[in-house]
Amino acid sequence: MKILAVQNRMGIGDTVIFLPYIKALYKKFNSPISLLVKESSKADQYLYETNYVDEIIHLDRDKKNNNRHSGFLGSLNLIKDIKKYNFDKIFIFNSSLRFSLIARFSGIPEVYQYPLFQKTKQHITETPRNFIKENLDIEVSEDPEIQINNKLIIENINRFNIKKDETNILLGIGGSGPTKRIPARIFLDVIEKISKIKKCKFFLATGRYKEEQNILNEILNSKFKDFCFPLDNFTIKDTLPIIKCCNLSICNDSSFGHLSAALGIKTITLMADTPLIYGNYNSKMFPIIPDGENTVKHNTLGKDRINPQKIFDKVIDIIN
Repeated sequence: MKILAVQNRMGIGDTVIFLPYIKALYKKFNSPISLLVKESSKADQYLYETNYVDEIIHLDRDKKNNNRHSGFLGSLNLIKDIKKYNFDKIFIFNSSLRFSLIARFSGIPEVYQYPLFQKTKQHITETPRNFIKENLDIEVSEDPEIQINNKLIIENINRFNIKKDETNILLGIGGSGPTKRIPARIFLDVIEKISKIKKCKFFLATGRYKEEQNILNEILNSKFKDFCFPLDNFTIKDTLPIIKCCNLSICNDSSFGHLSAALGIKTITLMADTPLIYGNYNSKMFPIIPDGENTVKHNTLGKDRINPQKIFDKVIDIIN
């Protein structure tokens, strides 16, 4: 049986959040699920060894007008691209009439989709959970899971001389927006506190934007530089086994926080300016919110009020 799931949100985190529902389809039909996702999801870099995922098909459509799947002609191209797979079922995790029509013109016999024209106020986890329950009578309660080959883990243990008597920590210091990037001084404070009681290695995961590089360089130019290993020149695919070698992660609201938790690593999520659900939907996530707040949402603007002592206390709680 060939099954396609459509998840057309933009980012890595959005795709990772949907993985439990993809895995539920795999278990129900005993067949790996193909995914139609945007290239910006980078799904091919972290799901290439995950056994419940089959093919990754890229939706070539964004705000530009000249993409292969944009506009009316793009819809025809997408129908043509989907048809060649001969899917038996399609699960559409959105309320778009466009995708409904594309699925039907692609000749897929069974089409399941969110209710049409109800895009507003869809909850990132409750809506897909209800969708699977209503259509397949399956209760989904698992965490997202990304699988990786043990051979790659062993190679990176040797590559970075990772030892059992050391605490290996991923620091996800990047972020998709400036309000999500916690200042370097807060990470340095945490590094100092931990280094006083534990022998540690810190792996610094970030992107290539100038602001992210500034945070990285500030940490690398500190007195802790000998214990810090930058990963900004690594692909996501190459970073995964390194993350899997870590004892825990401390991450901004970024792709690395989502990937880390989905790899089964306990992950402290620093939630400064995004709805809290993005930092606590996984049982491996332990959110820290800004001082003076009871929760966090868009425009909380709390990156300077993330308390390093609270991060340190949570680290101690996890490693003990």
